[in-house]
Amino acid sequence: MSDTSEPARKGQDFEQTLDRSDSRVAEFDARRHSPIERVQHVLHDNPTLVPVIVLIISLIAFGLIAGGKFFSAFNLSLILQQVSIIGMLAAAQSLIIITAGIDLSVAAIMVLMSVIMGNLAVYMGVPSGIAILVGFAGGAAAGLFNGLLITKIKLPPFITTLGTWSIFYSLLLWLSGAQSIRGTDIDANAPFLKFFGSTIELGGARITLGSLLMVLIFVALWYMLNKTPWGRHVYAIGDDKEAAELSGIRTDRVLVSVYMLAGFVCAVAGWASIGRVGSISPQSFYEGNLQSITAVVIGGISLFGGRGSIMGALFGALIVGVFQSGLRMAGVDVLWQVFAIGWLIIIAVAIDQWIRRVSA
Repeated sequence: MSDTSEPARKGQDFEQTLDRSDSRVAEFDARRHSPIERVQHVLHDNPTLVPVIVLIISLIAFGLIAGGKFFSAFNLSLILQQVSIIGMLAAAQSLIIITAGIDLSVAAIMVLMSVIMGNLAVYMGVPSGIAILVGFAGGAAAGLFNGLLITKIKLPPFITTLGTWSIFYSLLLWLSGAQSIRGTDIDANAPFLKFFGSTIELGGARITLGSLLMVLIFVALWYMLNKTPWGRHVYAIGDDKEAAELSGIRTDRVLVSVYMLAGFVCAVAGWASIGRVGSISPQSFYEGNLQSITAVVIGGISLFGGRGSIMGALFGALIVGVFQSGLRMAGVDVLWQVFAIGWLIIIAVAIDQWIRRVSA
């Protein structure tokens, strides 16, 4: 009987030894991580945390520099108004960048669709609602065009959208005759185009419907990316497209849908921009592409794809708005405001590289 129980006891002792060894290895691994490394892993798991911290620090800093007027309800609501259109473009740009692509045509699509809406409603007598729907369809079609060039012809997103930016921009100049549609003409013939320029007075704050629309777009896209299979496929493609294909994801179809959705969001931004500016100008938001990318990068969404929360782009846009407002109140020249934003971009990219390197 002792002969039969001895191997069992040895097996139990061996398993206990392995358990103790595993626990010691785990303890060693835990001790091996320095506080900085633990911070890096936390930031990797919570990419939105960086822009949130930067936004809070920026608010505190400029509140101290500019005084109480910076935190006035009017000024904070003004910041929200100023970033609303770029924020919507950043939402569209985020969808593309999460897939490891980039879209240099988002601003051109937005302005082109606003010109189409304006020409139809103001000059051709088409009901405003129908003109807006045509603009939405046009935005989705422009995104479809980008997506097909990238997925079917296998062109690089950067070069593709750089080319379509020139195409869309030329079309909007041709359709508009390089002339603006005045606000008085819009008021007389199609006032509904300015719907999102309407404001809500709330305790000294003037919140535009366009600002609320921007927040709604971000919430809707966050839900789609985080709570649906489509969103998981988008992240998978950005992380490793080949692996996503091997797992059964129809990557080309998903990519086309992403570009179409981005184009649709740009068209919605085009409608909102009419209310924000009060007129339709072919020259408006000329730097919207770079500004949208700026918001995305500062918001912690990786340019390499597959990582980051779309809500980070919202915080990124707000950070830019806070910096511009705070520096303006502090009497800083516009030149140095651009200088500061440039450093923000460089620092944001450096942090992203730092996080990716350590977590790898």
